[in-house]
Amino acid sequence: METFQLLAETHGQRLQQARQLFFDQDRRPDGLLDPMIVRSWERCRRFGLGDASYRPPGESLDRIALKTEQDRNRYLLLQGRPIMEHVYEQIRESGSMVILADANGLLLETVGDADFVSRADRVALLAGASWDENLRGTNAIGTALSEESAVSVFGGEHFLEHNSFLTCCASPIFGPDGRLIGVLDISGDYRSQQRHTLGLVRLSSAIVEKRLFESVHARDILVCFHSRADFLGSPKEGLAAVSPDGQVLAINRNGTELLGIRQVDAVNRDFSMVFESSLAGLVDRLRHQPQGTIEIRANGRSLHVQLRGQLPPMAVAGRVFDEAPLQRPAPRRPDAAEPAKAATPAKPPLTLDTLNTGDLRLQAAIDRARRILGRDIPILIQGESGAGKEMFAKAFHNSGPRADAPFVALNCASIPETLIESELFGYQGGAFTGARKEGAPGKILQAHGGTLFLDEIGDMPLNLQARLLRVLQERCVTPLGSTRAIQVDISLVCATHRKLREEVARGGFREDLYYRLNGMSVTLPSLRERTDIRSMVAKLAAAEAGPRETPVRFSEGAMQAIEAYAWPGNIRQLFNAIRVAIALLDEGETLITETHLPEELFEAPIGMAPAASVKAAHDPWAAAPLDGNLEEMGRQVALRTLEAAGGNISAAARQLGISRNTLYRKLGRM
Repeated sequence: METFQLLAETHGQRLQQARQLFFDQDRRPDGLLDPMIVRSWERCRRFGLGDASYRPPGESLDRIALKTEQDRNRYLLLQGRPIMEHVYEQIRESGSMVILADANGLLLETVGDADFVSRADRVALLAGASWDENLRGTNAIGTALSEESAVSVFGGEHFLEHNSFLTCCASPIFGPDGRLIGVLDISGDYRSQQRHTLGLVRLSSAIVEKRLFESVHARDILVCFHSRADFLGSPKEGLAAVSPDGQVLAINRNGTELLGIRQVDAVNRDFSMVFESSLAGLVDRLRHQPQGTIEIRANGRSLHVQLRGQLPPMAVAGRVFDEAPLQRPAPRRPDAAEPAKAATPAKPPLTLDTLNTGDLRLQAAIDRARRILGRDIPILIQGESGAGKEMFAKAFHNSGPRADAPFVALNCASIPETLIESELFGYQGGAFTGARKEGAPGKILQAHGGTLFLDEIGDMPLNLQARLLRVLQERCVTPLGSTRAIQVDISLVCATHRKLREEVARGGFREDLYYRLNGMSVTLPSLRERTDIRSMVAKLAAAEAGPRETPVRFSEGAMQAIEAYAWPGNIRQLFNAIRVAIALLDEGETLITETHLPEELFEAPIGMAPAASVKAAHDPWAAAPLDGNLEEMGRQVALRTLEAAGGNISAAARQLGISRNTLYRKLGRM
């Protein structure tokens, strides 16, 4: 006990030193704290949580909204509640509480000692509050979700001093498909820290994961394995769900660690490729031994294996079946005379990494979006029209686990109000006048398994907002003219140029839908605000020009003109300008100059002097006296104006108020 107290005092001294270095001297406290805590502090600073006196809002979801979220996480709660109650029995009267949160850090349910719960309520440590790291700073729940690892946060390790009376231990919970779905946490007073709490939380989250896996795959063959026979049946065992035809449907985290492989190397593969053994042989040997085990080799490792779940009665040629399988016709051999088609090289997909060309604001948006890849969190993209919101949405889709599934986009502002409902929800044949006889599935159903992108969501009519909210809550869609609800699985990305908070305030957008869509919000900078225009231009030009012996280049004058322009049309306008410039290149020409750029780039906005004249006004050479006769003076003026316009004939002619032909004559070129 004295040793533990001495360790706590030493930790307190190191923690105090670490906070002084980080908060007062802006230096990393390397070696003083767990690297995981240091990484979290740095993230919190990027989130803008730098003020030590900052107190996050104490609001939490109302009863109805909380019930909605609990319904969405009903399987997690169903398997997690008994474990929470069991854990609480172990720590009762210790001034602590047990918490179950979802993958967004939303507290779904809590149970704890009354005296501590009342103190926890003051910092909104209660059901319905969010403890995401970007809102509450470093804390066990939010940091465990960010790091996807078990973590303990003791006292002043919390980023916000407001939470420093807490000591918290949390461990993430992964679903049967390997996705992060929640976190189990034990929180208490920092003065009553227990050494074994983190181990208890780790074990408890593993039990929840095991219960979830066995529940979801109760009708499949469960292959249970471990390198030690006495670990079979424990939370440490590996679990693989296998279909009767021998396909691995899912494998838990313990399983991938025991096999030394990634989940992608096992799921949807044949059992014999993963375990180096026949599934039919295992079934035959263990069918009449419910608790029996055998030893097999997998990935060069020795494993003890046990079978549970539903074992089919037959085995045929390495597969197991409920009844004899039908004979499949032999595959048709391709005609040998038919020439093989040349494979077209696939264009690399647009990803978040592709978009990152050096602008700090855009990089911050990309970093935020990357954190929720694969999680069931809607993302709201805000920014001016043409800022690249759909491009960002596609990159987000292509960077996540749904990349091979559909990406379906719908612009809510470009479709008449009378048609948007059928476009979004689909319709049954004959549902309305003009409807196709066979009906149509609608964008939501088309996006099943993938991503639905709703552009300009702020322009969606109010009556459809209610229907969309219901779809998002129930995960079911009912086409027009039908009474049958169809279950859907979609990742939702929305975008708008409007300020939805203001739309909510004036009654133009539903508040409940706003909070449902705004799981995470990112704001894209307009093109005129970005610092990476040169990198963008190079990438867009390379993509548009295609494969060439010599890549397309831009002269310094052309690049300066591009950087100086305000780009009211944003990225869309820039892309069109580059396309036109490349189209104007002569055969064999690879250098884009000002003459290839649209003339509008050299036109000053109304009420402002053209950029060329401003440059000339501050150029000592332009103010130098003119010599010679009138003809020579005219030539000198033309030369100086052309120089000030960066060599652009059109811009110089407009500056002088003469035609291009007249300017050429003054320069002696005609």
